[in-house]
This record gives sequence, C-alpha cells and structure tokens, in this order.
Amino acid sequence: MTDAIFTVPQPVNEPVLNYAPGSPEKITLKKALAEAKAGARDAAMYIGGQQVHTDNKVAMHPPHERAHVLGHYSRGNATHVQQAISAALGAKAAWEAMPWEERAAIFLRAADLLTGPYRAKMMAATMLCQSKNAYQAEIDCICELADFWRYNVYFMQEIYKQQPLSVRGVWNRTDWRPLEGFVFALTPFNFTAIAGNLPTAPAMLGNVVVWKPAESQIYSAALIMEILEAAGLPAGVINLIYVDGPTVGDEIFKHPDFAGLHFTGSTGVFQRLWKTIGDNIAGYKTYPRIVGETGGKDFVIAHSSADPKAVAVGLVRGAFEYQGQKCSAASRAYVPASMWSEVKKYMQEDLGSMSMGTTEDFRNFINAVIDEKAFDKISKYIADAKNAPGVTVVAGGNFDKSKGYFIEPTVLEVSDPNYTTMCEEIFGPVLTIYVYPDAEFEATLELVDRTSPYALTGAIFSRDRAALELANTKLRHAAGNYYVNDKPTGAVVGQQPFGGGRASGTNDKAGSALNMYRWLSPRSIKETLVSPTDYRYPFLGEE
Repeated sequence: MTDAIFTVPQPVNEPVLNYAPGSPEKITLKKALAEAKAGARDAAMYIGGQQVHTDNKVAMHPPHERAHVLGHYSRGNATHVQQAISAALGAKAAWEAMPWEERAAIFLRAADLLTGPYRAKMMAATMLCQSKNAYQAEIDCICELADFWRYNVYFMQEIYKQQPLSVRGVWNRTDWRPLEGFVFALTPFNFTAIAGNLPTAPAMLGNVVVWKPAESQIYSAALIMEILEAAGLPAGVINLIYVDGPTVGDEIFKHPDFAGLHFTGSTGVFQRLWKTIGDNIAGYKTYPRIVGETGGKDFVIAHSSADPKAVAVGLVRGAFEYQGQKCSAASRAYVPASMWSEVKKYMQEDLGSMSMGTTEDFRNFINAVIDEKAFDKISKYIADAKNAPGVTVVAGGNFDKSKGYFIEPTVLEVSDPNYTTMCEEIFGPVLTIYVYPDAEFEATLELVDRTSPYALTGAIFSRDRAALELANTKLRHAAGNYYVNDKPTGAVVGQQPFGGGRASGTNDKAGSALNMYRWLSPRSIKETLVSPTDYRYPFLGEE
C-alpha cells in the first residue's frame, strides 16, 4: 500500500509506421504474414481465465482467399454464456477493489505490448482475417487500439480527480463506482480497435465483462485476449465467447445482474436489443446502461468554390479505403454541376490506377469485402443500379467471388437524389453521386439533412467561408463527426471523439471521457466533521 497520489503518463497518439519498401517494419510484417498463413490458429474461448475448446470447430478463412484455412475457432453454446457470466460476477469484487492505478498499469502495459512485441503479429491477424491492407491495419489494430488503452487510462484518472466543493465543517467526496453487475460487449468485424475498446473501456473502470466478437473477427479478437492476459489482466474480468447471437441474448438479457451494453453494429440489431432490454427491465437489479454506435449513410457535399482535386481525393479515400466497410465511409455525395466533369475525371484516373487483390501483395489498395453475405448484398445493389433508369455507372461495377469476395470500387451517378443507393446503408465500396445546380446549394444542404435517418459522419468542401458557415448551421444535427475540407473518415482518439446521433447511435463518443462516464455509477459522500448534538434550530426561539 502507498499513500501517494499517482499521475499516469500523458498519452500521445501512436505514430503510424509507413511500411515503405525495405523498412524494418515491412520486413518483420511479411515474416509474420508468412508464419500466420503457414500455421493454423486454434482459437479458444476465454472464460474465467481458462482457454475453453469445444468439439464444434468452425474454419476461419481470409476473405480474399476463400480456399485457405487460417485455423478454427471453438463455437460455444448456452452453457458457455452462463459460465462466462458466472466467471465475470465471481471476479467482480476483487477487480472492483483493486487500486485504480493497478488497473491502469495493466492497460498501459497492454498498449506497449501491442505496439512492441505483438505489433507484427496483430497486423498479420487483422490483414488476413479482415482483409485490410497494411496501412488500414496499422491505423486500426495498432495505433487506434493503443490510443484507446492509453487515453482511456488518462480519462479515468481525470474523472477520478473530479470532486465536489466542501464548506467548513463538511468533507464532500465522489466515489466513482463501477456498475453493479456485468457489462456485455458486442463488437463488429471491421475494426480490431473497436473490438478491443468495447470490453476494455468498462473493464478498466472496475467493471467485469462478457465479450462476444463478430465471427469474422475472432482470429484477431483471440489475439487481443492473449495480449491482455500477458499484460496481467486477472481471470474472469473479461470473458471472450464465440456463441451465436440469439443464444447469447437469451442468457444475457434475462440475467438480473445485466448492467450495461457496449455495442457497435447495425441499427436494426441495436434497436432489437434495446427493445429486448426494455421488455426485461423489471427483472434487472439496476437500469442497464445502453451505449451503441450503429449505422451511417455518410455524406460529402462540395460547394462550387471547392478545389475539384481535393474533392475527388476526399471521395476516393473516404468511400473506398477498406472497401467502404467503415461506419464513417462516404456513401453519398453532392457535387455542383460546374465542377462535376473535373471531379469525375480525377476520380476515374485515381480509381483506374488502383490494384485489387490479396492483402499480402502490398501493391493492392483494394482488398475483399468481409464475407459472402456482404458480397451478395453489395453486388445486388450494383446489379440493380445497372438496370435502373436515371443511373449511370461512372466507375467500377464488376464483382467476382470465385477466389475471394472482390467488388470493384463503384461510383454511381443518379438523377434522383432519393434513389435507393443515396438513402440506404450499403456498407461496401459503392459511392452514389447526385449532381446539383450550383445555385441550389442551400436547398441541397436541406436535402442532405433530410435524406437519411442516420447522423454519423459528413463532410463539406468549400473555400468560401460564408458557404462553410451556412453548411455548418444547416447540417448541425446531420453528423456527430463533421469534417471541413477533408474526407469523413479517420477519427483519431483524443482528437475527434467518435459517434453520431439519430439512427446512428447514442453518440457517447468513443475516444473521450464521455464514453467512460457511462460505465460509472457515482456515489456522493458527505462527512460531517463535528456532528450536531441538539436537534433545535435557531428559528424555534422567540423574542
């Protein structure tokens, strides 16, 4: 024990390595990729500190190489969900009682393990199992995940420092308690960083967690748990299970100790979970915290004063990095008629220079979409668009799943701003553009605001300050993350906290203290230093 008041290291965003030809990081990464391809990972569940295997083995394949088997994971059942809940609750008392700086040290160590000895291994896992090129993997599974762990520790310290005023004779204190029960983390395939953040943000504040990752991200999720264990995370604090959604839901949402949901995924799933929680509300010991980031139909609007080349690059990067499988990806764009021919030319040139294929060939900018279900959904949008009146395929439009789930970056131009692909979330490499008359900029801003139920990210390109101010006002509620003269993707922890409103989620801003507050249940403590010994107040006296 110590009476010292500690200060954690000031967080700094992890530098992004460039993996240039001949660089040490590229040589190391190529070796890690070869080792991962040659091996066969047996991904176990982690329950109560034990690796749990089952006889129900499910193969894991790179989306860009369907024939190759990376390994297998052990699919669990309802019994494993029950065991995970019991393990979490069993670990809760000791974990909650652990001094906060000891909890902090675990996640600071995990960040340094990730960015040090585990860097190439985690890169290889994300590149292979989620079909991310080296740059997309680097900014995700290394830099952003390490940033989450380091900045969240800092936010935790800053929250704990916040204490109320005290007057003479009274000492007031705030006890920043974790939630009473367990948190359920349900994580997506597309970002390893999100998969690592959703269970750990509540955990570092003293909560215990049951974590279910997307099946297509299990390969790298298991590695996250390996890193956390190496960093000293006690058994049962986070329990990683591979069980189908309905089975998990039946156990989790009927348990009286369910205390919170940390979710990233589709809007439809989130709404169903919210309804289920509401239906079961009378059975819980506390009102569960519900935190979710869901879908997006993210926009880019260009003003006639914008730089056409900057618009084109913003659209190409914003729409097609990681095959458009980002909640923040540019999916609909509004370009003034006066610059459309120039923007279109630049986009076609850039898209024509892009190579598509395996992530192991570093020359490929475009890789595969995540699985057959996604491929079939996205390709149907493209096929329908080819036959729709008023729709022109400006670039791409081809797709093939014979060897991997490959879809060309596809740009559609539509005459109807309410055409299907301008309104519905596709979550793939499809960008739809509506060309508007230059004089109708303000009306187009109103169109942008009302077209979609989502409000996650959006961008405005303009060199006219008055136009920027008008857009900022008209689009104030259209996006939780709003970009000026930049693509609508690439939020950085500690710089642009991420989250949106409307149908895009609860906007609790991952990468900021706002998200951390959601996993705390503060207790106000008043200590009177000298207690009264007479019940009488002065007003009782008479003249």
